[in-house]
Amino acid sequence: MGDPGAAGAGVSRASTAAAEAAFRDERAAVLATLIRQLGDFQLAEDALQDAFAAAIVAWERDGVPERPGAWITVTARRRAIDRLRRDRVLGDRVQRLRALAEREGEAGDVPAEEPSSVADDRLRLIFTCCHPALAMQARVALTLRSLGGLSTGEIARAFLVAEPAMAQRLVRAKRKIAVARIPYRVPPDEELSDRLAGVLAVVYLVFNEGWSASRGDRLVRGELCAEAIRLGRLLCRLMPDDPEVAGLLALMLLHDSRREARVDEHGELVTLDDQDRSRWDRGRIREGERLLDGALRRRRPGPYQLQAAIAALHATAATSQETDHIQIAALYEALARHAPSPVIDVNRAVALGRAGRVDAGLAILGPLLAGPTLARYAPLHAARADLLQRAGDAAGAARAYGVAAACTENAVARAQRRSRAVAAQPPRATGEPSAETM
Repeated sequence: MGDPGAAGAGVSRASTAAAEAAFRDERAAVLATLIRQLGDFQLAEDALQDAFAAAIVAWERDGVPERPGAWITVTARRRAIDRLRRDRVLGDRVQRLRALAEREGEAGDVPAEEPSSVADDRLRLIFTCCHPALAMQARVALTLRSLGGLSTGEIARAFLVAEPAMAQRLVRAKRKIAVARIPYRVPPDEELSDRLAGVLAVVYLVFNEGWSASRGDRLVRGELCAEAIRLGRLLCRLMPDDPEVAGLLALMLLHDSRREARVDEHGELVTLDDQDRSRWDRGRIREGERLLDGALRRRRPGPYQLQAAIAALHATAATSQETDHIQIAALYEALARHAPSPVIDVNRAVALGRAGRVDAGLAILGPLLAGPTLARYAPLHAARADLLQRAGDAAGAARAYGVAAACTENAVARAQRRSRAVAAQPPRATGEPSAETM
């Protein structure tokens, strides 16, 4: 006979995996709906966590439901009711409890599918979080947390700030929405432009976390890439005449066209130069080019259109050697004028190096390396390593790749940078002691 304990452990692992998959796929939609119903970010997040814990237990006992998202929504709403019953001291919470109880009685065990209302809820959530009453970084951070599902630490790294500082920023943003009674809705047309910059930044940062996960053992989080592109399409339908909205969607599609080629069959990172271009999604490239062309015809260039133009040059080059790095460097220079950022400077330096101007690239990186802001920003050190290698400084390149690896929390990217550090090491002279004997 087999070990019943092992069988039970297998069931437990299966139910946990099913719950994790369901929450990864359904979290944003369920949370957005809960926030609309409850009017309280923290209560909605707590209820969703309660539902996650309940799913692991219930699905091990009863099996995974046919519609996991619906099960999670109902369970989370009931957990919210339980929490409100334990805290009836506030009048508005009593009113919410009554409304939720009535809704629960009408809903039955499983709510009807309403895909259009779910999509609207997520769009409403973005615009609620991106209200102009909130500071820009707070708008972006709150939406990344609520809709993108990013952890506080992941968001802190995206903003290059300490995690405790970001946690406080999120708390203050939620409190301000509650106190100011910011409405949960897509604003009327005359208010859209006031919130658009924050909304676009949110969608792009969600995509970035999906495209290159800041931590964990997966390089790409495809569900986040797909969610960001879905939201980009919604925004294009909402604001069809805005060139930056089209530019952002074009940018994401052009990048995402290479997703399948970024990791090999062993799960290891494949750099752009070494990717099998036959695996790139030509349909996405064509769609991205079409969107970009339409945006540029409006003659109102902005940061997302410029980044999309850079991505298009990479995506349409037949080989790495045929990529127009001189034009890419010029586009990064224009981008830096529109939206100054040390991250843009890093990318410009890399482009200059690939265009044969290694010294110019290293000169750009010098001040960034001397300052504290990007001290642990792995792409900065990887960029320096690439430039040093092109300059013929193998030892310096190896050290820089080592620093980049030490600053990298994603396991796949860290392994690739460690491999680069080893490969860049210059050969030892005869009789030189090895690392193990020093």
